Amino acid sequence: MKNYLSLIKFSHTIFALPFALIGFFLAVDKQAEGIDWKLFVLVILCMVFARSAAMAFNRYIDRDIDKKNPRTAIREIPAGLISPQNALFFILVNCILFVLCTYFINTLCLALSPVALAVVLGYSYTKRFTALCHFVLGVGLALAPIGAYIAVTGVFELLPVLYSFVVLFWVAGFDIIYALQDEEFDRNLGLNSIPAAMGKAQALRLSNVLHIITAALVIYAGIEGDFEWLYIIGASIFILLLTYQHFLVKPHDLSRVNLAFFTTNGIASAIFGAFVIGDLFLLG
Repeated sequence: MKNYLSLIKFSHTIFALPFALIGFFLAVDKQAEGIDWKLFVLVILCMVFARSAAMAFNRYIDRDIDKKNPRTAIREIPAGLISPQNALFFILVNCILFVLCTYFINTLCLALSPVALAVVLGYSYTKRFTALCHFVLGVGLALAPIGAYIAVTGVFELLPVLYSFVVLFWVAGFDIIYALQDEEFDRNLGLNSIPAAMGKAQALRLSNVLHIITAALVIYAGIEGDFEWLYIIGASIFILLLTYQHFLVKPHDLSRVNLAFFTTNGIASAIFGAFVIGDLFLLG
């Protein structure tokens, strides 16, 4: 169990889960019918199963590449802790459970479940042919808020879509930072990434731009949603932490990439989600 949790980096679920909860509670607040706890559990399970399938599939597809990279050779599949066959079985089980959960939510979620799986699984192939792979990862995680909203309401609306775009640009920006570690490896192996295509300095500048767009979308979503002072506090902390991570990483110093990628973004997401939900139910 420990190996499988490590395979899918279960602790990293914190990145997108708060935004799924934002989507869910936006819908609950709009409908004003109280919380359906069964539906809440199904939404969380959908998030966990889809992400677990996607992460394990990424490790499965990249197992030969990971074996060649000193940074990733210790991962569970290349290290022999989990066999490729068992990893593939794990992926299939999570895909089936994801679709099953959408069946119990509503017909629209069920109909869209293959599309969601195609996006989150398809990401694993993208660095083989495009440097825009970071944006595809962003799209995959951006499904969380709008998916959770649809689970409750069965319809698309602007505000949850805005939060999906927040996630897209935020994730693409910090994934570029994470990819700095493999710039030379990717280039030598013919793999695609923004750092491999542009170099570390230009990649960091692009990441800055993406996080400026993220901050602007957070502010616009707050205005569109007519939030109050708790949202302002949460948004301010989120934006400050976005800014902070760009002081941690320099083109010539990647020693604090993990602090910027894992710790800072995880804290930013959790705090922002808590303040948005608090604003909805304490001040709304």
